[in-house]
Amino acid sequence: MQQAVHYLVFKTAGGFCGIAWNDVGITRFQLPTSSAEATERLLLRRIPGAEPATPPTAVAEAVAAVKRYFRGEPTDFSTVKVDLAGQDAFFNQVYDAARQIGWGTTTTYGALAKKLGAGPEAARDVGQAMAKNPVALIIPCHRVLAAGNKIGGFSAPGGRSSKQRMLELEGVSLARPKPTQQSLDF
Repeated sequence: MQQAVHYLVFKTAGGFCGIAWNDVGITRFQLPTSSAEATERLLLRRIPGAEPATPPTAVAEAVAAVKRYFRGEPTDFSTVKVDLAGQDAFFNQVYDAARQIGWGTTTTYGALAKKLGAGPEAARDVGQAMAKNPVALIIPCHRVLAAGNKIGGFSAPGGRSSKQRMLELEGVSLARPKPTQQSLDF
């Protein structure tokens, strides 16, 4: 028997977000778009049949935390209850590890793979897990970077620029340092 899924679209300082839940926990999170309609369309594409509803207390607390996050306030989502039923077992391990990456810190796909006891070849699998993360932000896939601390990909609306803005919101700068030597004017 499949759980009934409900959802809410709400406004944040970063745009309109969407959140979906069932009796177990949050099943889907939609990062901000510029309109409530676009957010709802993206959310329902992944959870057809979900019904709009007033969130229960735990989900309302997650919504309040998301609003704080997009105002730039340090926020921890590691205890938010999620329902990742149907996910690959390795992906679930990746998601558990990623949930421990705190505000303003980053890691790489390779380092996360190593933390899980997998070799460097598993970095690509970690990247796949991040790309398929159903609850982005709650599982902070934006804090996982490519080798050399490069921004890497991001499958959310706005792509890599959204990932960069979220990291900047947390005080993480991936800009190259200015050269210490000036060029000569010939």
